[in-house]
Amino acid sequence: MPVFPSVEWFDAVREVYNSDDAYRGAGGGICDALVGIKFGDRLFKLVFEGFECSGASEIGESQLEETDFYLDLSPEAWRDMVANIGQNGAADFEHTLNTLDLTLEDGLAHSATGDQYRQDLFFRYNQTFQFFFDASARIETTAGE
Repeated sequence: MPVFPSVEWFDAVREVYNSDDAYRGAGGGICDALVGIKFGDRLFKLVFEGFECSGASEIGESQLEETDFYLDLSPEAWRDMVANIGQNGAADFEHTLNTLDLTLEDGLAHSATGDQYRQDLFFRYNQTFQFFFDASARIETTAGE
């Protein structure tokens, strides 16, 4: 059973997301973005190319600048979102990436380089990223530290 967060967990979600035609073009078409995930001191990078998420890796702080943007939630909020998706089959209204971005004082999506054009990819492809996380409902998950 994959532990969230881990490369193993992101790879399991990628497999579900990439193999289900319902997600193909889910966000309105092709998505090309390098997405950072910040979970406390741990950082991950997801690579979206075309209609798929083509890679997941754990990265160091210096590699965060390679991402177009990164999503920054507290570990508790990440665990709550993933648990909510698992319980409901998809995020409920209070746990969507869009709602979290709107309710957090500093927002959810950030740029490590200050490049607002690259950060805007979060808003442009938001539904694609939401469908990716919603695909985690089909993964039996253990919450990690």
